[in-house]
Amino acid sequence: MDDIPIPLPSEPVRFMDRFRAHMRAKHLAYRTEKTYCLWVLDFIRFHGRRHPEAMGAEEVDAWLSYLANERNVAINTQKTALNAVVYLYRQFLGRDLGDLQFSKTSKGRRLPVVFSHEEAMQVISAMHGAHQLVASLMYGSGLRVMEAVRLRIQDVDFAERCLFVREAKGEKWRRTLLPHSLLEPLRAQIDLALALHQRDIQDGFGAVYLPGALAKKYPKAPTSPQWQYVFPAPHRAVDPRSQIVRRHHVGEQQVRRSVATALSKLAILKKASCHTFRHSFATNLLKAGTDIRSIQELLGHNDVNTTMIYTHVVGAHARGVASPLDKV
Repeated sequence: MDDIPIPLPSEPVRFMDRFRAHMRAKHLAYRTEKTYCLWVLDFIRFHGRRHPEAMGAEEVDAWLSYLANERNVAINTQKTALNAVVYLYRQFLGRDLGDLQFSKTSKGRRLPVVFSHEEAMQVISAMHGAHQLVASLMYGSGLRVMEAVRLRIQDVDFAERCLFVREAKGEKWRRTLLPHSLLEPLRAQIDLALALHQRDIQDGFGAVYLPGALAKKYPKAPTSPQWQYVFPAPHRAVDPRSQIVRRHHVGEQQVRRSVATALSKLAILKKASCHTFRHSFATNLLKAGTDIRSIQELLGHNDVNTTMIYTHVVGAHARGVASPLDKV
């Protein structure tokens, strides 16, 4: 249940609790909240646990330079760390850091690993049950693993053959493809989810977790069929934060382990993971002639430059460029 926010005191006193409360008031995604907290704590520890209010731009520059020069973090990692401390000072503490003069990392961005279509289908075929269907959605719809396991029944539109991704990275909603080959497997999975939900209702449970204040705004929503997860966990469990017994969705880690097991059995010697399916979705669309803006929308990227990385993955082969060594 890593996507359920930890409870905070009604009147937070500790610095990090107040920082978390501020981010929730601004409706930042819980994953962003956790990431920012990790980087802020790293910043504080780097400076001998000094209080952030006693530090400023000089200390931020020193820490960010350390990340680049000593820890050799990637460009995007340093950017995330920068975003965390800028939010801390500008939004939470109300202080402008001015022009920062830190050393920028020179560790370039790597090209993403992708499956060939044959490899992707081999991995999916080596999986079973709900995990196989989750992997199929990652490859066929370009979903992140967290987006796939968090799908709600109302997010599946069979009539329009599309998926609505609502609980996405950065809380950005988008619409993406629903492959024709997954229509019947998804209908069967939803029937299973609804049957489990009815059993939970009969046992006196059946209230699913809702993000933000939706449960308070719509009291009947947690037990309504449309809000149930498409991929419910096989067992009910006690939420350690609220002590409420509920059925959550299948865990991201369980799906990751299933993919890793399939890769091991097939001896596919690539540094692949769940996210490789999403990368492969994008490269296959690009090879098929889909324009980059459409791919950007389907993936939910803010910046088209992020999507452009796939043009380098597809490379010269897709443009018909051949090596002179292969000339007859």
